[in-house]
Amino acid sequence: MTKRKPARMDVVTPVVAERELRPPIEAIRAAAFQQFAERGYPVVTVRDIMKACGLTQGALYNHFKSKDELLHDIIASTQGELERVTQQAVAGAGDDPRAKLAAFVRVYVIRHCGLRVEALVANREISWLDPGRVADIRRSRRAIRDVVVGILAQGVDSGLFDPPLIGDRVDLKAIAMALLDQWTHVSMWYGPGGKITEEEMARLYADMALRAVGARA
Repeated sequence: MTKRKPARMDVVTPVVAERELRPPIEAIRAAAFQQFAERGYPVVTVRDIMKACGLTQGALYNHFKSKDELLHDIIASTQGELERVTQQAVAGAGDDPRAKLAAFVRVYVIRHCGLRVEALVANREISWLDPGRVADIRRSRRAIRDVVVGILAQGVDSGLFDPPLIGDRVDLKAIAMALLDQWTHVSMWYGPGGKITEEEMARLYADMALRAVGARA
């Protein structure tokens, strides 16, 4: 079965002066994100990545054994940071599930607005990784989903959320996945510098999420 061709994304390439300020491993990661986002993982070579960050091919192999390992590293690192910041936001939001959900949505949406290149690569290019390398990324994504499920369950149990039914039952996992899909795909169309700031976009998505789950005032 032939894998689909990756969709293209217009990405602003950082200037060389900015790259030179980064440690080599960070310059490699930034160039890999940029190249994979612009052209897709299968097309990009190690030579392309190293040329983009102004380093020799040998510099990559000081940190990564292969292009596959580099792709896994950048996706796993951005996914792990997303898990960390969302859990931290919820932990600092107090006991009210409405505040927890709003805090989660805020950091999740702001991150996907501000790090569009990283989000695109993490969600599109993961299909090129082998199952062993995908496993820890999937685990992190399930952990993030379970945070949302936990917030929804608390809201339902406390009578503060009245989510829509599927048939005659509430399926919080399905609702969480639907919401996460919506929040994730803001990275596909949101562009900085427009009429709506990242913070305003985050508040909009938080308000829509609270309405979607029937949050009581």
